[in-house]
Amino acid sequence: MTGPDGVHEPPSDGALTDSETADDAAQTVAAPERTRRTRSRWRELPFLLIVAFFIAVLVKTFALQAFYIPSGSMEPGLQIDDRILVNKVVYRLHEPRRGDIIVIARDQDMQPRSLLEKVKGVLFEGLGVTRPGHTDFIKRVIALPGETIDIDAGVVTITPVDAEPFALDEPYAQADPTDRFGPYVVPAGTLFVMGDNRPASADSRTDLGQIERDEVVGRAFVRVWPLRRVGLLRRPAYEASPRAMLVAR
Repeated sequence: MTGPDGVHEPPSDGALTDSETADDAAQTVAAPERTRRTRSRWRELPFLLIVAFFIAVLVKTFALQAFYIPSGSMEPGLQIDDRILVNKVVYRLHEPRRGDIIVIARDQDMQPRSLLEKVKGVLFEGLGVTRPGHTDFIKRVIALPGETIDIDAGVVTITPVDAEPFALDEPYAQADPTDRFGPYVVPAGTLFVMGDNRPASADSRTDLGQIERDEVVGRAFVRVWPLRRVGLLRRPAYEASPRAMLVAR
């Protein structure tokens, strides 16, 4: 409406302008549209959960898996209830190496599980959210197939095939000065493993025995919990250690 002076004035009778009428109409159309979008998201949710489940299955089966540390056998480096990620692909590219921290699973330790338990295992245990219902072992590879291992007063000496013996420099380990074992030749196709906490580790020296190659789940490469101790788990370079060569002499 235009006043006598040519100035635009709002309607005096409370009638809506064209623009206000258009805004109300747009809001009336938008409300059902938002409702349809919300319903669409809820309908998509089961599909997204199924996709997430299969992705978790694929990752857990072929690539990475989270594990709890079940005991104090790897202290002080890895402590009870620490969580680690295990690379399940790396040993398809090369064989386990001395110093690798590996996770071991044995068939006799695996109890039959229902479908619901398997789903729970994939979604929660495999992602490190809950503790697994079975026991896995985590140890360090010390001797390789065909090598001779000899432990005297807690010092580990390795004699590789067709090579000179050398003692391992193990700053990560809690050695046991009373520990004596060997000499022992590691059978072909197996690994000799030990925990870093030597006095408190059941390993290849005792009940665990030698580790078959197909019992190795993968290599632990990073600690992801607790947050204050997040970090990579690096493999020592034993043969390059001057101290190790000195001990061997």
